[in-house]
Amino acid sequence: MKRKIVKVDRSATTFYFNTPFSFLSKLVDRRSAVLLTDEHLYKFHQAKFTGWNVIVLKAGEQYKIQATADAILEKLLEMGADRSTMLIGVGGGVVTDLTGYVAAVYMRGLSFGFVPTTLLALVDASVGGKNGVNHGALKNMVGTIRQPAFLLVDYSFLRTLPLAEWQNGFAEIIKHACIKDAAMFKLLQANSLKYYQSKKKELITLIERNAKIKLKVVQADEFEKAERKLLNFGHTLGHALENLYELSHGQAISIGMNYASEISEQLLGFKQNDAVNSLLQQYGLPTNVSYNKRKVFEILKMDKKKAASEINYILLEKIGKAIMLPIPLADLENLL
Repeated sequence: MKRKIVKVDRSATTFYFNTPFSFLSKLVDRRSAVLLTDEHLYKFHQAKFTGWNVIVLKAGEQYKIQATADAILEKLLEMGADRSTMLIGVGGGVVTDLTGYVAAVYMRGLSFGFVPTTLLALVDASVGGKNGVNHGALKNMVGTIRQPAFLLVDYSFLRTLPLAEWQNGFAEIIKHACIKDAAMFKLLQANSLKYYQSKKKELITLIERNAKIKLKVVQADEFEKAERKLLNFGHTLGHALENLYELSHGQAISIGMNYASEISEQLLGFKQNDAVNSLLQQYGLPTNVSYNKRKVFEILKMDKKKAASEINYILLEKIGKAIMLPIPLADLENLL
């Protein structure tokens, strides 16, 4: 077990890297804790949940909505949860997002922690304190920024991860490399998804490297006033595509990164667009899709990153260095 305490503003999150799930009972009192998980994870790991209070959710991004949050709130009331209750999200990004969101609003705030079980959650979704739900086709339009008390990282959960979930996680890893870590970009080029699936030590090192990249950004800018906006590379177009066309998060963000790289080439003279495109494909991710430009642009006009008649778009000057560039909506429509 490797323990690391990370402070973000006035909050502190303790990371328990490479720690078995059984250690959870030493962190919290089973009697006052409620675990939230999804039906797929519960099916594969039901024995781990024995003796815990558990709420099992339907699996999938389509259930990351207010109606699911309301159902959780009702269940907590039925269970007699009070302000001493701790919520613990055991699962991927949908579960952790819902857990943090409900914890923020139930009785005006409960303590909460995460046991991230997907690669995407380990390197991105559970790190940084963003929690929330989707509203229609708009991603994460309702939510809070509030840090968990702890993250317990048990890598054994990755053994039951389907290929699509590995690819989702690597989309965010490639994003981090593009915006913050040119050396990691080269490392990814030299290896493959199968390599990391078969090399536990190297995978753990990669996961922790990515978690630290995001944590450093969040520590500098918790509420996304400046540097944290760089983490949206690929997400502006990606989020619009994700809900419109039922793409996975990784697929949508991959396409978004490819388009952002092409725009970077047009506006900033970025010369490594082909390298970004090739690396995404190397890890089994798509880089293009046919889409209804009018429908996508209508969603982009309501994006959280819009300011007046411009969108703050994240572009690349070079591998490892991203910038935010305000692009007028009229110009962006012609670029996409």
